[in-house]
Amino acid sequence: IGIGVNGKGFHGNALQHVNVNGSLYPAKVKSRRLRWDVKPSEMANNTLNPIRAIVDGMKLTPNPEKPMIALSIGDPTVFGNLPTDDAVIQAMKDAIDCQKYNGYAPSVGYLKSRQAVANFYSIPQAPLEAEDVILTSGCSQAIELAINVLCNPGDNILVPCPGFSLYKTLAVSVGIEVKLYNLLPEKSWEIDLQHLESMIDERTSCLIVTNPSNPCGSVFSKEHLQKILKVASKYCVPILADEIYSDMVSTTACCPSLACLSSDVPILSCGGLAKRWLVPGWRLGWILIHDRNDIFGSKIRQGLVKLSQRILGACTIVQGALESILNNTPQSFYNNTISFLKSNSEICYNQLSLVPGLNPVMPSGAMYLMVGIDMDHFPDFTNDVDFTERLVTEQSVFCLPASAFEYPNFFRIVVTVPEELMLQACARIREFCQRYYRPHSCDSNDLDQ
Repeated sequence: IGIGVNGKGFHGNALQHVNVNGSLYPAKVKSRRLRWDVKPSEMANNTLNPIRAIVDGMKLTPNPEKPMIALSIGDPTVFGNLPTDDAVIQAMKDAIDCQKYNGYAPSVGYLKSRQAVANFYSIPQAPLEAEDVILTSGCSQAIELAINVLCNPGDNILVPCPGFSLYKTLAVSVGIEVKLYNLLPEKSWEIDLQHLESMIDERTSCLIVTNPSNPCGSVFSKEHLQKILKVASKYCVPILADEIYSDMVSTTACCPSLACLSSDVPILSCGGLAKRWLVPGWRLGWILIHDRNDIFGSKIRQGLVKLSQRILGACTIVQGALESILNNTPQSFYNNTISFLKSNSEICYNQLSLVPGLNPVMPSGAMYLMVGIDMDHFPDFTNDVDFTERLVTEQSVFCLPASAFEYPNFFRIVVTVPEELMLQACARIREFCQRYYRPHSCDSNDLDQ
């Protein structure tokens, strides 16, 4: 006697099976494949990281006579000169030692940890409760959940250009169209609002605003943010605010959150520990749901909960340490990080401003500086990829070509390297440019005079 799935017996030689409802149905003769034919899914085939697509195709062979200086990686821990604070490390040690956080947490995160984030970021203009917070595996997962809860295949999202390449990677892989709106380098990378507005149509389901910016290092003013909100309100488009760098702003700049300025536009604000606390590998991010007019309602919240259940949430050990990290990290740690980034940015900007053919744009936040290349003055190179590739070959300095951000003839510098390496890198870039710079014919005439 065999035992069926409903617990009732059946004869082992019978040509019938019992389904979960207990009813009988005839066994079907199954056709079989005649050969192996295993293919990657459309989602896998459609997943492309623009940075990898550019960098993997470059011939990066450093000059063996010069130590490599990588100004390309957006990881503040690479050179070891920016360790996190002792209080952050101690919080993690305590979370491990207490052995309370070795099991599963709710997919949206521990209630206590969510409340800690809500308390940390809540302000009178944009109050938060624990139910407004979803903890994620890094800010990148927060962005992924936000895109997926707001968009269907065939919808489109508005993405800054230049902008963080992951937005496109996440969207295109699931059939969401990406529309690029322009940022203006001559206006410290403010949004071209007229161009932004022209991109919106009936299938636009999300506007992504990155402030402070990767790759630009720009920080929008309160007035500019209000103009962005006005456009979103006019067309009833919700905003995904990528604010992972929100607190990494030079002391002279102000960086209000979009949520604190919004009277009606619903906002999913994405952030995390990675950059402000200098622990990107710890993979702890969050979504802050700002919806004071109940436009998202319960369904968007429920959708985020369901999506969070796909990987069962963020690392529990880091969640266990989160309240202590937020409450016990001294202000001096934040101030020292910002002071270092500001100083390095000024060094880089001042040094490269003196190099003919280069046009750096001074940043106000984040960890990046964008440099324009006047390609007319460098006829030996076809584009920014060629320029930066040769810079590695000859000077062992690697800057990320901005074609990776769909913004040609610029390159991005990460300003987290030690000061002495920043000075050395700028000197090598200057030497490289002096070798290949060619004045225009009219410039030559001026020099002759």
